[in-house]
Amino acid sequence: MSATEHLKAHVADDWHAATTHAFTDALADGTLSKDKMAGYLQQDYLFVESFVRLLASAVAHAPTLADAVPGAQFLGLICGAENTYFLRALEALEVPQADEAAPETQAFQQLMDDARHSGRYEIMLSVLVVAEWLYLDWATPFEDRADDLPFWLGEWITLHSGAGFAGVVAYLRGQLDATWETLDDAARMEVKETFSRAVAFERAFFDAAWSGFPVAR
Repeated sequence: MSATEHLKAHVADDWHAATTHAFTDALADGTLSKDKMAGYLQQDYLFVESFVRLLASAVAHAPTLADAVPGAQFLGLICGAENTYFLRALEALEVPQADEAAPETQAFQQLMDDARHSGRYEIMLSVLVVAEWLYLDWATPFEDRADDLPFWLGEWITLHSGAGFAGVVAYLRGQLDATWETLDDAARMEVKETFSRAVAFERAFFDAAWSGFPVAR
């Protein structure tokens, strides 16, 4: 079992709850209300700045250029296609960007910022792996539905599925798997704790999105 598989198994209940969630089920079958999707996207877009800074820091801490290049390429995708999707979707749903972060959003923002400020590649990777692998897991079963949905639903699935995104997740997991082998027991425990918190926060975010984030108007 690889290190990332071990970490995922450690949080199996939260992982399963987050990747088979009523929110994502409704998103994928097109029954999710516009207000719930709007509130979700407003809050999720508030993650982008912290995520970009975290990913850029991870790229800077990668041990070699070969280790850094795939992360830098993914950074371009986040700042390009994904950022543009948010702007288009919010406009189509007729809502502005949100200024105020919900508590669930603040928790994950803080986790990303703490990981970046740690200056430790393995801690940064433990958050990045969760953020992307968990989304790949929930979105992949719905990949063939994307074209039949309004773009603000379907493109969110497309952005988080397919061979290209699976390759990003494989890269991030591979980096964490390789780094894990260099860590002592104390550092491994810190990685496990960070990974576990990230999964719990993702589950809490989906729970709050399903209940319905207040929509900024």
